[in-house]
Amino acid sequence: MANEKSVMAVIRAARPSFKNKHDKVAFAVHAAFLASGYALTATGLAAFSESAALSSPSTNEVGTENWNEVDGEYAFVYVNPDKEGKRVILKCLALNGKLAVSAISDGISEPVNLEIDVGDYVAENEGTNYSEQYRNLDKIYKKLDEEILSKLDGSSTSSLKASSSGNRNGREARQGSRQNNEPGVGFSEPASPQIPLPGYVVPPVPVNPMSDLYPGAGAGIYPTGAGRGGGMLIGPDDPSWSGLFGDDPGFLGRRP
Repeated sequence: MANEKSVMAVIRAARPSFKNKHDKVAFAVHAAFLASGYALTATGLAAFSESAALSSPSTNEVGTENWNEVDGEYAFVYVNPDKEGKRVILKCLALNGKLAVSAISDGISEPVNLEIDVGDYVAENEGTNYSEQYRNLDKIYKKLDEEILSKLDGSSTSSLKASSSGNRNGREARQGSRQNNEPGVGFSEPASPQIPLPGYVVPPVPVNPMSDLYPGAGAGIYPTGAGRGGGMLIGPDDPSWSGLFGDDPGFLGRRP
């Protein structure tokens, strides 16, 4: 498995010349591809044409001469012998303090992209010791592996779909649970009539013209309303209900 040590080994073996910090990061990206098992088949101007690069039958490996002949732009074409010769085009573009990385393969329809902050991975040392010209090389390889290499290999496709499906199912479950607990949602009729508790006695209401001033029993207790007193309090036995429910003036199955 490739890591920052194998990436540095590729850089040392190639002994590239750098003109600026973007050159250093772009070559480190290229070295990560070689360390991951890809073989370079074109670079420089010959690699900028996507149609020519992907349709070319050549699988001959080439060196890195003229890899940085275009200022601020870099292109590499690879084949992967372990993936039935699948071709990959890698392009990098210098954007101020960043390096925009984009790669596409003949097995995917959309390119995969990554932005790298050049200053986070390049040291100020300009000597010939390559290990002193880079820093955090392990982090840059990790980002490339997660955002570029694994997606080109197809290893991230199933995990992305599973994650998307899991997130969708989780949202649906939360929405269903919320609907079941929200007020006003999911009301239904009682399964059976509510039977008064045994021995329950309906408290009386004073019968007088001032009955609305004497509310009597507490909230939730039905008054009997056994008379017409002119007040506002009436109960299920009040004569006012006569004729509305047949011969029986009371409510069937009233709640206690």
